[in-house]
Amino acid sequence: MEYRVEHDSMGEVKVPADHCWGAQTQRSLENFNIGAERMPDQVIRAFVILKRAAAEANHQVGKLDEARKNAIVEACDGILQGKYPEEFPLKVWQTGSGTQSKMNVNEVIAHIANAGQPDLRIHPNDHVNMSQSSNDTFPTAMNIAARMEITEKLLPALDNMLAVLRRLEKENEDVIKIGRTHLQDAVPLRFSQEISGWRGMLEESKKMLEQSSQSLLSLAIGGTAVGTGLNCPEGFARACGEEISRLTGEAFAPAENKFHALTSKDGFVFTHGALKALAANLMKIANDVRWLASGPRCGLGEIHIPENEPGSSIMPGKVNPTQCEAVTMIAVQVMGNDAAIGFAASQGNFELNVFMPVIAYNMLQSIRLLTDGMKSFCKNCLSGLTADREKMAYFLNQSLMTVTCLTPEIGYENAARAAQKALRENITLKEAVLALQLLTEEEYEAKVRPEKMV
Repeated sequence: MEYRVEHDSMGEVKVPADHCWGAQTQRSLENFNIGAERMPDQVIRAFVILKRAAAEANHQVGKLDEARKNAIVEACDGILQGKYPEEFPLKVWQTGSGTQSKMNVNEVIAHIANAGQPDLRIHPNDHVNMSQSSNDTFPTAMNIAARMEITEKLLPALDNMLAVLRRLEKENEDVIKIGRTHLQDAVPLRFSQEISGWRGMLEESKKMLEQSSQSLLSLAIGGTAVGTGLNCPEGFARACGEEISRLTGEAFAPAENKFHALTSKDGFVFTHGALKALAANLMKIANDVRWLASGPRCGLGEIHIPENEPGSSIMPGKVNPTQCEAVTMIAVQVMGNDAAIGFAASQGNFELNVFMPVIAYNMLQSIRLLTDGMKSFCKNCLSGLTADREKMAYFLNQSLMTVTCLTPEIGYENAARAAQKALRENITLKEAVLALQLLTEEEYEAKVRPEKMV
């Protein structure tokens, strides 16, 4: 391998000649060879958006000349177009401020800009990082990345799942089935009403996500090292926020209290709490679906779901609810990520949280898993869900809990006697009520009508 010599404030470093990064990136590669988890692409993209916006803002406030501004902007545009995918190799497990990944971005932008305009001598710190610090740029990039992933990917996937549930609701308005509480028989309901409960969960999750992710619109940019804004000129933060908003289509703005923005990650805790709530709801829906689809002969079997692949390497013909299992595993991972984010957000000392890379990594993993999980579940399971109307009718007719509608007429204790007699003697509820002479057959038929119970 061929190398070139780069330098930073600590001296010279050999860097692979075919890469664009510089000395600080190389030092991080050598000093933090930990795990396989790389800094998420979404964070890198957000950083490049930020650096592009910062160049424009520095030019607006008179700190950066037009030629260097244009060169930095052009380099950023190239990265955003996907031209340099192999230039951001650093691991999550690095400095807690994310400085090394920030410098990785600075160095790559400077190298690309200098290759196009060598006479400008664009420096990664003096020009690309002008008016900024790791301490205000990494939290800014975190916020940009998380907010954009939620609005551009997660919420559309959630809307698609809601659309599928609304269709299923409409298709099953006329289906009456037995309800279940405590895994025991309960009173009847429409299958569409059961589905509406799933829909309501996701509608609430959407509201929670929209509300909580508003907190991510407040950016730390302009606070520099400790929140005071040292070396940041008047007007830079506002101009930078406006440019970020223009580039992303989101209403980002500098935080009013930069000290809070640097040291606290409560917005991530709040937003990930909504992600955890979504995970909990998806866990519930997936579990309901696999319970209702259990069988095919010895389970509930009230619904059919698509048969996508063989389920067993030893039992021929077996098919399992694998999409449900994938969703429930995702939910478990998201709940674990929530614990990590909450603990990490409580850490750090004085003016800075120093657990930011792990917070960003876990947040973005949760968003990605939930997004992909909902897409897969909708496409490969939920969209093909159908009701077994005969099985639902069978369970409805076998249930003893329809006796509940008789309590106003015969009283709770007599109703309980009838249900217990029917269960004990393995007879129908109607036969038990008639045997106990609680009602006539005509009275029973007039009262026990499931369509009037829903």
